[in-house]
Amino acid sequence: MNRTPTDFDDASLVILLKILKLPGFVEAHEPLANEAEHQGWTHVAYLRQLVDLELSERSRRRILRLAKQSSLPEEKTLATLDLDRLPAKVRRRVPGLCQGDFVHRAENVLAFGLPGRGKTHLLCAIGHELVQRGHSVLFTPAFKLVQRLLAAKRELALEKVLRRLDAFDVVLLDDIGYVQQDRDEMEVLFTFLAERYERRSVMITSNLVFSQWDKIFKDAMTTAAAIDRLVHHSVILELSGKTSYRSESAQERHAAENSEVTP
Repeated sequence: MNRTPTDFDDASLVILLKILKLPGFVEAHEPLANEAEHQGWTHVAYLRQLVDLELSERSRRRILRLAKQSSLPEEKTLATLDLDRLPAKVRRRVPGLCQGDFVHRAENVLAFGLPGRGKTHLLCAIGHELVQRGHSVLFTPAFKLVQRLLAAKRELALEKVLRRLDAFDVVLLDDIGYVQQDRDEMEVLFTFLAERYERRSVMITSNLVFSQWDKIFKDAMTTAAAIDRLVHHSVILELSGKTSYRSESAQERHAAENSEVTP
């Protein structure tokens, strides 16, 4: 015998919605039903409201999950970035990069500058904006990625790790200029960059200009090949501030502390 809608109580409805993995429906179906009754909505209008809420909730949960998986420093956002400190050319680029079109084109973003010029903060801020737009991002210090890849190679699991990294739309390598280790480590880094070439985006910060990248890749041929792959489709940001943010911040704190103890 067919069951009519009145045969189901609210508790059984909630169970069915949970089975279908519709948490938005579970939370909103009752208050929205009351509103629908008072407002005289049609059944279709009521269902549409529930669907919109479910989709919105799924999007919110996905962004939270992407943010957690990204390992991006929580404090390095666009809101905390002092855009006025950036060179004018870089500042003009920021809004477009935050939109994420370069990700769809599998382009790279390379930020160069001396230590303390805001390279990491800038790219992390862009990374946070990409996450809000639904892109998967992974932030990692370059040396940690190299060690991870080298360990995977020793365990004959390099391809497996590269596939996992391939799941990220963008990998942000921080401080690649400090990676100056042995040849095996440089080979796995080159392999990683070559694997993503024209397929996935990388964002890189470096205190070394390209002419100094032989310190990273050890020989001229590998250096040229790595640079060629990175630059072919890329946006280059040069942060040429005269002073270090960290130095200025330390000086400001020191001045503030002195003013507090001065009678």
